[in-house]
Amino acid sequence: MTTTQHPSPSTKQDILQHLLKQDHATAQALAEALEISPQAIRRHLKDLETEELIEYQSVSVGMGRPQHVYQLSRKGRDRFPNHYGEFAVSLLDTLTETVGKEQVSTILQKQWERKAMEYRQRVGRGSVKERVAKLVELRQSEGYMAEWYAVESSNLTNGVSEQFMLKEHNCAISNVAESFPSVCGHELEMFAAVLPDCIVERTHWINNGEHECGYLIKAR
Repeated sequence: MTTTQHPSPSTKQDILQHLLKQDHATAQALAEALEISPQAIRRHLKDLETEELIEYQSVSVGMGRPQHVYQLSRKGRDRFPNHYGEFAVSLLDTLTETVGKEQVSTILQKQWERKAMEYRQRVGRGSVKERVAKLVELRQSEGYMAEWYAVESSNLTNGVSEQFMLKEHNCAISNVAESFPSVCGHELEMFAAVLPDCIVERTHWINNGEHECGYLIKAR
């Protein structure tokens, strides 16, 4: 008796998450990362392409045949959590028309200050490493595909004892950020307020065409 294997939704989701995190990958790279056969990966990729969740470009490598390099389509990125969406953008547009752009900017500033106070209470008083880890957990709970890691000691400069990278591979408020990019500045200020004994610098920005938002956190 022959058993038909159907594509696993969890594997397809793993592929989408990997492409969200890495920006792009070949079928072979995906097979190695997810530890499944190249044949199975290609079946999943075909399904995801049919669903218009991914797209690819053909890239020539040496003298061999061109390789397909896959990445998420806009529809694929929209599969990841977006807590506010179009309603929030519409509400902010209405507020702008009603009270003016400057007042809306003030409202957004107050909202991020309030969020910073909440985060600061919840991350507690541990070491910088412990607080960064807790901050990432909070962001993950809100729909961000966030991660952190310590910067290698050989890469440290200016006598800084600790540095960490915080990365967010999606934006849970992307619709708002696209229409009101000032919220990204407030987010940077918020992280700095949550970690007052650190210097926080933005290194990558989705709104600037990059595939992730990144923040370098330096202990003072």
